[in-house]
Amino acid sequence: MGEWLASWRFLLSRRWLLFFVAIVVLACGTWWLGEWQFGRLDDREARNAVIEDNAHADPVPVDDVLAPGDAVSSDEEYTVVEATGSYDVDDTLIVRYRTRDGAPGVQVVVPLVMADGTALVVDRGWLPDEDPSVDPRDAAPPPPDGEVTITGWVRADGEGDSTEVSDGGMRAISSEEIRDALDREVYGGFVELLSEDPAPAEALEPPEEPDTGEGPHFFYGLQWWFFGVLALGGFGYLAWDERKHGPRGERRRSRTGSERAGHPAIDRHHSAGDEGRGR
Repeated sequence: MGEWLASWRFLLSRRWLLFFVAIVVLACGTWWLGEWQFGRLDDREARNAVIEDNAHADPVPVDDVLAPGDAVSSDEEYTVVEATGSYDVDDTLIVRYRTRDGAPGVQVVVPLVMADGTALVVDRGWLPDEDPSVDPRDAAPPPPDGEVTITGWVRADGEGDSTEVSDGGMRAISSEEIRDALDREVYGGFVELLSEDPAPAEALEPPEEPDTGEGPHFFYGLQWWFFGVLALGGFGYLAWDERKHGPRGERRRSRTGSERAGHPAIDRHHSAGDEGRGR
């Protein structure tokens, strides 16, 4: 037993201890990254459960979910709401750079003004942008006139510079930015239109079904854990190899010496060269 332990004594050398510490740090890092990916998977599954519960339920009054100045919480996303008001077509906005099946287009956003004057930001649907010379707001089919009852999915505001409203459009919807741009009171969040009553003469493309896929997080998590196991396994193999065959550096020097011993002409050449330099 003592002899067996002695054969592993090289692991206590500075080189191997530093190598071991590096491997432990690497393994811990890959474990943490794997846990992070599985945590993201849990978050995605929780979000999908909320979407499944909300997206196909019966509509509820918009005031039960949204209020002016209030942000949309994560458990309210894709709730189906119902609201009645009239569209303010003069304040139509567009969301730029929205493609479908590779075709360029825009989302058409029109405020729905309620009886008390508060506006609900409504994304009425997608419009192909076929002629860059034509303003999409002019090309969009008009919404129904007069009082309209709509149903739609509640969505949370976008964030960042993409929500800034300029030249009648933006790249992401934010009720706060639209409130400031139109100078009117609006509900927090916005609604993706599902239906209008009365129906318009020409409808825009309806919203796409929400993405409830789980993404690649499970396989990414397994991949990170595999890298950690691979690192530990590689350390074990290299340690076993050195115990059995000795340090790799000594093996290379031994192999080089053996090759030179097997070629005496090379040795004579070097010796002659040394003697020539000596003269």
